[in-house]
Amino acid sequence: MLGLSNHLLNNIGYIIAIAFGLTHVNTFKRIIEKEKYSVRDRVILSLLFSAIAILGTYVGTDYNGAIANTRNIGVVVAGVVGGPIIGLVTGVVAGAHRYFIDVGGITALPCAIATVLGGILSGGVYRKIEPKERKLYGLLAGIIVENLSMGFILLMSRPFELARDIVTNIYIPMVLANGMGAFIVIAITESILEEKKRMAGEQAKLILEVANKTLPHFRDLTNKSLINVCKIIRDSVEAELVAITDRENILASYSSEERYKINHTEIVGIGTKQVLETGEILIADELEDELKFRCCLKDLKSAIIAPLNTGQGTTGTLKLYFKENSSLTSRNKYLAIGLSQLISTQLEISRVERLKNEAAKAEIKALQAQINPHFLFNALHTVSSFVRIDPAKARKVIIDLSTYLRYSIENGDRLVSIGKELEQVRAYVDIEKARFQNKFMVHYDIEEGVEEKTIPSLTIQPLVENALKHGILKKNTGKNVYISVCRSEEEGIDIVIEDDGAGIEEEIIENIQRDNVKPEKIGLYNVHSRIKLLYGRGLTIERLDKGTRISFNIGGE
Repeated sequence: MLGLSNHLLNNIGYIIAIAFGLTHVNTFKRIIEKEKYSVRDRVILSLLFSAIAILGTYVGTDYNGAIANTRNIGVVVAGVVGGPIIGLVTGVVAGAHRYFIDVGGITALPCAIATVLGGILSGGVYRKIEPKERKLYGLLAGIIVENLSMGFILLMSRPFELARDIVTNIYIPMVLANGMGAFIVIAITESILEEKKRMAGEQAKLILEVANKTLPHFRDLTNKSLINVCKIIRDSVEAELVAITDRENILASYSSEERYKINHTEIVGIGTKQVLETGEILIADELEDELKFRCCLKDLKSAIIAPLNTGQGTTGTLKLYFKENSSLTSRNKYLAIGLSQLISTQLEISRVERLKNEAAKAEIKALQAQINPHFLFNALHTVSSFVRIDPAKARKVIIDLSTYLRYSIENGDRLVSIGKELEQVRAYVDIEKARFQNKFMVHYDIEEGVEEKTIPSLTIQPLVENALKHGILKKNTGKNVYISVCRSEEEGIDIVIEDDGAGIEEEIIENIQRDNVKPEKIGLYNVHSRIKLLYGRGLTIERLDKGTRISFNIGGE
């Protein structure tokens, strides 16, 4: 019995060495770390554990026609670690193998049956135990399965005297070897989860440190502050280059080496576009498509590109570039995910804060722009001119002025229905028509059913006012203003204000798109900023052959 015990202990050593080696294989580690296995994961684990179980049979030793072995270590570990399906598959494969390599053998059938039942039994406890209890249950399962095997040998094997002799001599070594072997192998696989927890703790600490360092830079969101954020992240994860993008442009980047600095702004990398499209992290170990347009970055070998997700969906990416593929570790991947979530949250908080500030400023500016002495004076002068010659028209202008002023004062920068916004637009247009008689016409194209949708107040009216003042009346050019509100072919609602007047200057369009407008300026930039903050994209301004076309989309509901 002593010699048999030594042989089985040596066999356990082989299996432990294999298990230890697997813990250093990234594919195996990634699977074990998961809370839920995919079909592919189940196939891989079933093959691995079946191979370990079959190996346990092959390296076993013969005793009077029986095979003293460590097969059930692989079967028990498969069920306790992998769950019912993996346990069953491993048990069936290992059991069938045990039977067919020794068909007619004295213990072939009872051992095969016990192996299959072992896979079922071990898998059955998978969902009923906590991960920290797996080692103990593995030990118990190993002991129970071997007791089943010995019991079946006594019940099924003949002659009985030989079966009893086999059980008497191999029982204790087999029970101890398979029970302790399952305990040790599960402990080794559980070390992967312990490592993951330790890594998660380190990552949480690092992300917290990055959060503390970057928070001040998000309070005043500028290109310079985002560059500082990139620098902090680059120093924390030891990447060669860190970049932050929105959906169209590279907002900021940082590298300690001059040759890695990015001087362009447009996103052209296929990998980045893929992440923006799918919203899923990309681990890239081949960067030809991503970097071929940047000869200065040709020696960078790999990258992690993580999405920045806010309430508006994927609004940008965090990009980490490395010199070596070996940098694409689980640690850096999870760090990238954590940092991208951190940046997303910070950007969202910053956006909301900016929106609140812009809303307050916009409300004041809008009221100052709309309710100013010149406007009131002109409106009242119009009323007085009609009091004697056309009292009904004077009364109409007074009602329009009342509607206009009440709307501006009561609504500020709230969300209102499109119908409510258009009432204010019509009031403003009617007042200006009374002043300028037949110098312009306003045409409305409002799709049925859209008037109940909400929109930030004081968005359409300033654009109509801009079209009249600067497009039609300033140079007495053109006569028509067209207001269109209709459902978009893709999503949301398209709002278009177009005139056939003088046409906007290209310089003004460029300044608005670049946010290069003085703080005291109002009008187009005011609306552009608020729409961009709310919906992620501002006004589209086009100079036409005759006039100007301004459009924006307020998003679906």
